[in-house]
Amino acid sequence: MNPVGVPASGAANLGGTVKTRWGPMSTLDRKLLVAVRQAGLWEIPAGQQAQQRASNPRVREVAEIIWQQHVQLDADARAVAEQLGVILPNEPNGSQKAWLREMSGKFGADYDEIWVHRLRAAHGAVFTVIAQVRSKSENSVVRAFAERSMKYVNTHMSLLESTGLVPRRALK
Repeated sequence: MNPVGVPASGAANLGGTVKTRWGPMSTLDRKLLVAVRQAGLWEIPAGQQAQQRASNPRVREVAEIIWQQHVQLDADARAVAEQLGVILPNEPNGSQKAWLREMSGKFGADYDEIWVHRLRAAHGAVFTVIAQVRSKSENSVVRAFAERSMKYVNTHMSLLESTGLVPRRALK
């Protein structure tokens, strides 16, 4: 531990539970920070790309809101990770890169549909991680971050659903 109660650089990424002055930090707590950072790494460029490729004005509007809010959430995730000594990724993962490539090949209504589907599925997946962390975390910093993240994700899912392009099967 260093003087401020955070594990030495990278020690928080070794797995298991790590003691911090804000309470124990679990593997699930770290998973949340990584998941939120990972989401921003592809959803920010996807939202920016939608400004040029989407044909539906509502999709463009939603994309702008989401990417701007992801910039804020990403900064929050990086600050919390730094405070807790968690190392975060710096580029989209393989699946996210594939989604960005897939979207790059689309325009107009085809782009609108794939953009909304991919982002809604991604938000649904991270929603479950956030909910688990919020209900189980004993770390006050991570729990507060989970609460802030949940507000963004709820907003983003509602915005994506407001486009009318989210298939019913995604809501089950």
